[in-house]
Amino acid sequence: MTISGYGSWPTPVTSELVVTAAVRLGDVRPDGAPGAEGTGVIWAEGRATEGGRIQLVRRTDDGTRTDLLPDGANARTAVHEYGGGAWWLHAGSPGVVWYVEWADQRLYRLDRGAAPVALTPEPDVPRGDRYADGDVAPDGSWLVAVREHHPSAGCPATDVVNEIVRLDAREPSAPEVVVTGPDFVAAPRISPDGATLAWLSWDHPSMPWDDVELTVRDLASGVDVVVAGGPGESVTEPQWQPDGSLTFLSDRTGWWNLYRWMPGEDIEPLVRTDAEIGVPGWSLGGSRYTLLDDGRVVFARSSHGFDALAVRELNGQISELDTPFSAIGSVRADGPHAVVCVAGSPTAEPGVHRVVPAPASAGEPGAAGVQTLRPPRDLGLHPETISVPEPIQFLSSDAAGSPRTGYALYYPPLGMGDAPEGELPPLLVVIHGGPTGSAVPVLAVGVQYWTSRGFGVVDVDYGGSTGYGRAYREQLKGAWGLVDVADCLAAARTLADTGRVDPQRMAIRGGSAGGFTTLAALAREDTPFSAGADHFGVADLAALAADTHKFESRYLDGLVGPWPGARDVYTERSPLTHVDAFSTPLIVLQGDEDAIVPPNQSEMIVDALRERGVPVAYLLFAGEQHGFRKAENIRRALDAELAFYGRVFGFGLPPEEGIEPVEIENL
Repeated sequence: MTISGYGSWPTPVTSELVVTAAVRLGDVRPDGAPGAEGTGVIWAEGRATEGGRIQLVRRTDDGTRTDLLPDGANARTAVHEYGGGAWWLHAGSPGVVWYVEWADQRLYRLDRGAAPVALTPEPDVPRGDRYADGDVAPDGSWLVAVREHHPSAGCPATDVVNEIVRLDAREPSAPEVVVTGPDFVAAPRISPDGATLAWLSWDHPSMPWDDVELTVRDLASGVDVVVAGGPGESVTEPQWQPDGSLTFLSDRTGWWNLYRWMPGEDIEPLVRTDAEIGVPGWSLGGSRYTLLDDGRVVFARSSHGFDALAVRELNGQISELDTPFSAIGSVRADGPHAVVCVAGSPTAEPGVHRVVPAPASAGEPGAAGVQTLRPPRDLGLHPETISVPEPIQFLSSDAAGSPRTGYALYYPPLGMGDAPEGELPPLLVVIHGGPTGSAVPVLAVGVQYWTSRGFGVVDVDYGGSTGYGRAYREQLKGAWGLVDVADCLAAARTLADTGRVDPQRMAIRGGSAGGFTTLAALAREDTPFSAGADHFGVADLAALAADTHKFESRYLDGLVGPWPGARDVYTERSPLTHVDAFSTPLIVLQGDEDAIVPPNQSEMIVDALRERGVPVAYLLFAGEQHGFRKAENIRRALDAELAFYGRVFGFGLPPEEGIEPVEIENL
């Protein structure tokens, strides 16, 4: 142990470690029918060292791994700007992948040993037709997918059209529109007999976690039936089952739980629990549950900020499986008795795993075997130096000032250093994006970058976060900039009042919606924070309402108020309006190609602080969109933020890391 001030501890967790061999694991899917050629799994890897592109990797049952996409190809869709569902498989077509290429947004078919073939035509406008979230018919001859049509480059959000189209799954063809009219569509799914299509839809100003309908259509007659959903109910993840039933997640009881519908019968609850199986639909194509051949259900559920994998037995009993996972995604059946998933824990980054629950007849509820197919990186960190999140609760207030409970995950400082007697650690308050999102209790090297240097980190699940039921999620309705800020201030003050952190050295950081909360928490005279970091955050709500993409163009109606009728509220809530109360040093980091929170948002707050003489640093990253994907930019952003805190809080930087200083104007 080295005696040095908090914030300046020596650490192996450098920005280089953060990006070296780092991947963002996406979806995982079984490749082909069990026992057929190509049996194994395919998953997606976002690789920072390759410019952030997404490669697809096949692992066969003998452990051989193969990159599937040619050099430079990138399986990523721009539908909704957040993407998801950029590739899919078909059990009857082992070795075949359908994927969307980021460069042109066209849909491609990739057969084993062949070059990709574009199935969709070249659009009149570059990247004007974007595809996602497809499904292949049982006979493998045709498919359906979501198409997002942009009639002109940079067209207003009101001109963008989202539809479900049908096209040939084998050869290039002209897409045929099969569902049109709703503002948004998602999850088109073909029944096992190929006769029925199911899909989700919603209209402005709703978001997919607000009011969503699940519709099925008899393809022969064209008759549509709304199965579930509507005002006050969010439906997600429809899946057809071999017996012709349709399963889906709904929050009709206040929690995203699992239901089953059989044509001509009433809806039947399959899993009822005071926990969230579903997650907010920011991206397409997700899967948090699956049914095994014997009828058991394996699902991920979130409770008090932590995920767990559970099984619903045939008698209705629910057992939590004995796995180490605390963050789980992409749960899919792999053969008759197993599932594959992408999952991580507080001490391990996400990996790809196969989980085999004990047979229903074994009488061992919760027993499971876990095989790791794609292990997380070996970071070389001693387990005793990894800071593990501690769930905390604290007293906060709602928009009217009434008391309520807030939640967060606290990571204490832990590493290879020790501080002088009597010194308290600085605190970094982390604000997740969304704001309809959540803190994720999984090993993130970007968090350990701070804790291993002597920072305490608190990741706040403010009111409006997911994982705590619909009522908690709706605490932010009309209250964005109030409830979230109150919770962030309350979390910081609680940790300071209990003597766990230094009240004079508390910083707040967030990206996107978290950037807005960061700015709002700083643009007030009673802020407890003495530094802040805004990653592509919102400074002017009115400007965002007038200049953002279709998916979120009415999001603020629910968070703030209808636009433009509530213009006065937008002005009052905007951090830019209260810049006169802003005196806290701030660093701002922004991508120059961000279509979700455009660079003008960052430039407005930076210019205003410059004019007021407030210390400010601004870094603009070329070629980055909403969130940084390139290794060199991820490194520079982290190190620049550390250098910024070092100047403001007065601690030194490890000379061996060679961190480039950051220019802070007015300091």
